[in-house]
Amino acid sequence: MRIRAAGAAAALTCALALTGCGGGDASPTAGASAETQKGELLIWADDKRAAALQPFAEKFGAENGVTVKVQAISKDQQTTFVTASQQGSGPDVTVGAHDWIGNLVQNGAIDPVQLSADQTAGLNPNALKAVTFNGQTYGVPYAMENLALIRNTDLAPKAPATIEELVAEAKKAKTPEKLCLQVGQKGDAYHLYPLYSSAGGYLFGTSADGGYDPKDLGVGKPESVKAFQKIATLGEKGDGALKRSITPENSIATFTSKKCAFLVSGPWAIADVKKAGIKYDISPVPGFQGGQPARPFLGVQTFYVATKGKNKALAQEFVTNYVTTPDLAVALYAAEPRPPALTAAFDQVKGKDADLEKFVTAGKDGLPLPAVPEMAAIWDPFGKAEAAVVGGADPTSTITAAGKAISAAIK
Repeated sequence: MRIRAAGAAAALTCALALTGCGGGDASPTAGASAETQKGELLIWADDKRAAALQPFAEKFGAENGVTVKVQAISKDQQTTFVTASQQGSGPDVTVGAHDWIGNLVQNGAIDPVQLSADQTAGLNPNALKAVTFNGQTYGVPYAMENLALIRNTDLAPKAPATIEELVAEAKKAKTPEKLCLQVGQKGDAYHLYPLYSSAGGYLFGTSADGGYDPKDLGVGKPESVKAFQKIATLGEKGDGALKRSITPENSIATFTSKKCAFLVSGPWAIADVKKAGIKYDISPVPGFQGGQPARPFLGVQTFYVATKGKNKALAQEFVTNYVTTPDLAVALYAAEPRPPALTAAFDQVKGKDADLEKFVTAGKDGLPLPAVPEMAAIWDPFGKAEAAVVGGADPTSTITAAGKAISAAIK
């Protein structure tokens, strides 16, 4: 799940300006023009998922007497889709992360989907919650992902119960790094969030319906100050568990080269870990001793129905009645292993992949990544505050300033 600040902010800025600031993929936008035929369904997905979808798209087309085209969008999928939607040149169905929803709804780019009671009952409740926005279901979830603690069992046989215990075990392992949790020079709010939440911090409060309330910004509040004071103890002038030298580019590689015993990452890291021949296990990210549970963000990959698609009825049929079949969900899992959101599909594959259930267990207390448009204003200031505090900056003034910057951006 590589949802990050720059991409989210760019998508929001681009969409609100209603300009033609595309993602550099001119051909996909141009390809879905007014030439789209009446009996044609156009689906956009990333490279891996596009290939997995192709045989199912062909089958759906044959069964419904239509042509189904699957087009791969290799980068900047959200920005490209929003721009194409504004121009009336987008697809009928697009595949992407659930935290796009607030931005897409705000820009009139997607429609709610109509799921039956049986269909909703067959989906993981947390995944269904993630695609619910303003009381409506805005997509069909098919895969889930969250962070967990991946450890080298040769170096750390036992899963630590707290972050303090992890630091102590890392010292015993005598590896060059205590913890591979990516920070970098700009910070990483997504990877830090389990520790931030354990220390009592929050990003947004919740409204009466259980959704996020952008008016209740937690960054800069006393809870966030206390959280960053705790995080500072793990930084470069504290225990040294968090370092700016551990980056998105090297965190997994540092772990697979046995330079640290513990890695905080998601399912996307497992292929590299296996390739390196590391003996590993997966457990929840540990929180601070005496603190709250460390709650990772839950990300959900989702099928959306485009508001301005040429064949909305056909798109609804594909998304609600075809995406919710186990065969398709299992094929998407095979293309890029993530715990399927469809319970029947998860039950099919979990026996072959023990890691899936461990990731789900690690995410049982997870919080859906906020899908509100205001989230785009958080990534950069929060991340930079993290990097500064990890480097030794004063936690109180640093996170307070970040809160003021975020408040100014979302007003």
